[in-house]
Amino acid sequence: MKVGIHPEYKEVVFQDISSDFAFLTRSTINSKETIKWEDGNEYPLIKVEVSSASHPFYTGKHKMLDSGGRVDRFKKRYGK
Repeated sequence: MKVGIHPEYKEVVFQDISSDFAFLTRSTINSKETIKWEDGNEYPLIKVEVSSASHPFYTGKHKMLDSGGRVDRFKKRYGK
């Protein structure tokens, strides 16, 4: 690998602003904001609008559409 062309890969905290859920991971993204984490160290903070803590699919609030009714109506209307 060439030296000096890759971004710095460091630990950052991603925080879901809608559910106040945060997790520490590694990323190349930069941020001017920092947060003090549970281990006492400060890490760059990245705020996100949706995470697994607030997304309807992962929280169990996801609603399945009745696609079977749509298909039957289509076949009835344009059916063979």
